[in-house]
Amino acid sequence: MASRDIIPPSPSEADYQREAGQGDVPLTHGNDPFALFAEWLAQAREKEPNDPNAMALATVDADGLPDVRMVLLKDADARGFVFYTNLESAKGNQLAAVSKAALCFHWKSLRRQIRVRGIVEPVSDAEADAYFASRARDSRIGAWASSQSRPLESRHALEKNVAKFAAKFGLGEIPRPEFWSGYRVRPLRIEFWRDRPFRLHDRLVFERGDLDSPFTQTRLYP
Repeated sequence: MASRDIIPPSPSEADYQREAGQGDVPLTHGNDPFALFAEWLAQAREKEPNDPNAMALATVDADGLPDVRMVLLKDADARGFVFYTNLESAKGNQLAAVSKAALCFHWKSLRRQIRVRGIVEPVSDAEADAYFASRARDSRIGAWASSQSRPLESRHALEKNVAKFAAKFGLGEIPRPEFWSGYRVRPLRIEFWRDRPFRLHDRLVFERGDLDSPFTQTRLYP
């Protein structure tokens, strides 16, 4: 029997939803984007093999040139989305000058994406202290040892700095450095994107004019 190519059928709506674990979950939570975000993040924790809390963070420099990097979300609630960093790093300096940022979560296994734009505020000292204390000891020493984003003469210089602070703190408590803390991105706009067949994707936007106003909800063409 002569062989022939077999062309697989196009995926159906049910195929897409089953593979993404979406089922018949509606793309809405009333007018509460934070509840919808919490649901999607919980599902990502079950599906994503690595760092489901990873997000791209975009800032701008003094010339208005965008800068983007991956960071880890450490807290999220109705106030916003929290991450931590060296305040003297490139992103720290950029946020000190322009306190606005954008975030993007992308969960490939779920075929979903969330984009956030908003105002950035520092977290409280109490929040930063509590999170810093929860970090692994080596990570706390690393925070002291790294002059993040600045030139490093060699790997040996970094390792020497780590050894210096490890000796300084010994087995005692490691306080949070004054130059290390967190930021909260307080959203003005949150867009939820979900893959659908034939590029007819779902896009749902929650938007508000200022931080004291309620969100309005709009669906967008794909």
